[in-house]
Amino acid sequence: MRIVIVGGVAGGMSAATRLRRLNEDAEIIILEKGPYVSFANCGLPYYIAGDITEREKLLVQTPEALHDRFNLDVRPNSEALSIHAKKKEIRVKTLEEEYTLTYDKLLLSPGAKPFIPPAKGLQEAENVFTLRSVPDMDKISDYMDNHQPKQAVVIGAGFIGLEMAESLAKRGAEVTILEKAPHILPPFDVEMAAYVNKELKEKGVKLYTGLAAESFEDKGQVVVLENGVRLNSDITLMSVGVKPETALALTADIELGERGGILVDEHYETSQKDIYAVGDAIEVKQQINGESTMIALASPANRQGRQAADVMNGLDRKNKGSIGTAIVRVFDLAAASTGLNERQLQASGDTYDVIHIQGKSHAGYYPGAKTIVLKLIFNPTTGKIYGAQAVGEDGVDKRIDVLATAIKAGLTIADLPELEFTYAPPFGSAKDPVNMAGYAALNIMEGMSETIQWHQLEDKQAEGHVLLDVRSEEELKNLGKLKDSINIPLNDLRDRLSELPKDKPIIVSCQSGQRSYIAERILKQSGFEARNLDGAFALYSTVNPEKVIK
Repeated sequence: MRIVIVGGVAGGMSAATRLRRLNEDAEIIILEKGPYVSFANCGLPYYIAGDITEREKLLVQTPEALHDRFNLDVRPNSEALSIHAKKKEIRVKTLEEEYTLTYDKLLLSPGAKPFIPPAKGLQEAENVFTLRSVPDMDKISDYMDNHQPKQAVVIGAGFIGLEMAESLAKRGAEVTILEKAPHILPPFDVEMAAYVNKELKEKGVKLYTGLAAESFEDKGQVVVLENGVRLNSDITLMSVGVKPETALALTADIELGERGGILVDEHYETSQKDIYAVGDAIEVKQQINGESTMIALASPANRQGRQAADVMNGLDRKNKGSIGTAIVRVFDLAAASTGLNERQLQASGDTYDVIHIQGKSHAGYYPGAKTIVLKLIFNPTTGKIYGAQAVGEDGVDKRIDVLATAIKAGLTIADLPELEFTYAPPFGSAKDPVNMAGYAALNIMEGMSETIQWHQLEDKQAEGHVLLDVRSEEELKNLGKLKDSINIPLNDLRDRLSELPKDKPIIVSCQSGQRSYIAERILKQSGFEARNLDGAFALYSTVNPEKVIK
């Protein structure tokens, strides 16, 4: 049996090596359009930054090594031009020739390509780059070595865009980020992205959101925005997004989905018999709500490649979908997410609720503890976990990984307090932030607490709600306060209840939300109508720093 694989990076190479472990007799041919296979594409920005100093470390395997260990026929610089599905033939172009290759089974893992929006002057620009491959990385690195750019523009503030903004800054450039969406990190909700926003600004990065590049002038040295602002740029990195590479699939009349990706069934087979597909080019099922989506991440691609290999060898493996778990480092901050965000839930009309909690990466009394802001999105009736986002300097990956596992396992918010974590002061807390998120969500689900969100505060105040701040006077002096708020420190609240009106709803705030929850319980049991400002002053002031009174 001859199995041909198109694409020799994550999905394709994962499939190839698994195929060999399952079948020593199969002929396995890998066609890779570029000069390198099995390279660490997620590490490319870190080589440009100088974090990874040895280029060879990114080249995980070579064709020779793969042949010696796995008896794979790896063919770099071999572009698959077209597929004749009925004849089971694929046309291949190399640097020297074109030839036809037959197959018994074909696996497509072509990945995705950068989306380049049309802009006047872009074709003439000599300093505009994209980053998807080792040759791309080499071009950027060589350009920076030769030109020592002082001003850089990054167009697109997704994961790669932010990683490259950090990389360019570390190489000495003044960086400006341009994002067409209303806020950076579009997969995150706006208030969580605000923490990353703050980190970028503190590191000297300039931000423009809600704007696109309209044109390029002077061979790319000037980037003109939609509002007429002109940015000088010695180097520009285009990271607007990616779109599935489907040109080859279309030559075989393979069906595409509504999002433009290759459609596959639960066994990764396309609409053409014996042709399978995995990775960034396919549409997957969002496992939480069952909707079709595109998830261009390395981990799902590797898993899909292995599962497709199993299917081709007669094992019953099913494509269960993905939930989209990802993380990015932005200077000293990490931001991670899993599952659905609020925007997706609003679009689908699902009922959901939200809590934000602040925890520590490990025991607060042990040196080096860092704050983690964790957002949990859930169904307030069933307790189903829809998604989570977290930001912080340390420990963010652990918490989101746990919550991603909980979602995959079908756990609910009621299960989160029951999760057992390793604990010693240098490593965690007796009540982990994930446990605390479960407690807070359960309080809402069981009616122990009612919350309002940061974006509802001004409207509620306009309706006559009273804002009660239960922080200390020293905190207000050092950190500021919110407009039209009454201050009664929590420890004084029971003795000063007479100062609060019983005929008006009260919104309680503190620094993180913990003390205000205690205050909410005191007020409710004393006959007041009270709700907790979710995320409290810390969250609100991060999203709306201009509204803090000092």
